Amino acid sequence: MTIAAAKLKKKDVVDVYTHTASIYDLWGALTETKARKRSLAMVQIKDGMHILEVAIGTGLTFEEILRANPSGQNTGVDLTPAMLNKARVRISKLGLDNYQISVGDAYDLKFPDQQFDLLMNNYMFDLLPEKDFIPVLQEFRRVLRPGGQIVLVNMTRGEHFYEQFWETVYRINPRWLGGCRGALLSGAMHEAGFTDITRETVVQFGFPSEIIAARVG
Repeated sequence: MTIAAAKLKKKDVVDVYTHTASIYDLWGALTETKARKRSLAMVQIKDGMHILEVAIGTGLTFEEILRANPSGQNTGVDLTPAMLNKARVRISKLGLDNYQISVGDAYDLKFPDQQFDLLMNNYMFDLLPEKDFIPVLQEFRRVLRPGGQIVLVNMTRGEHFYEQFWETVYRINPRWLGGCRGALLSGAMHEAGFTDITRETVVQFGFPSEIIAARVG
């Protein structure tokens, strides 16, 4: 399958998610909940891990990471300050202090090599130009320890006709879909040097997501 071209530049992404931060959780509840839950089940977080989530958004997954890893070190970054502000409000209610969240760019993570046991990333590659998939994955691999795990969740290309509705929305106006279009990451994961790659698909409200798990060899 071919992947549609990314149509939003980085500054456009920040603008779109600044304006949609207040309603993003509703979108997540309608289309992303099942895939997020499945991704967390796949990683089986062990308390005490060093975990990084890139593109934490409003903290929907990061909140669950904190619950599962209360004695570990949890770090989150996102490109959009408005989304981070929503995340701060959400996770402040947990009463935990073993986390750091900040503005950060997936292309240039400000962390040392081999720092994390697990990296999670949800609904970000479906915004990026396909030519950037491998460089960003290599940056993710850089900060993971040998044997470390990565789990990605993205909108993907639907296999059934009714799942193509969202691609049509994207073609009409990509901002209506937050700039997301169907992505396919397995090949890029191989080229970026990851091993033990597995892929699952989850469909919610006709919205197809792929969940890809892999390790650093």
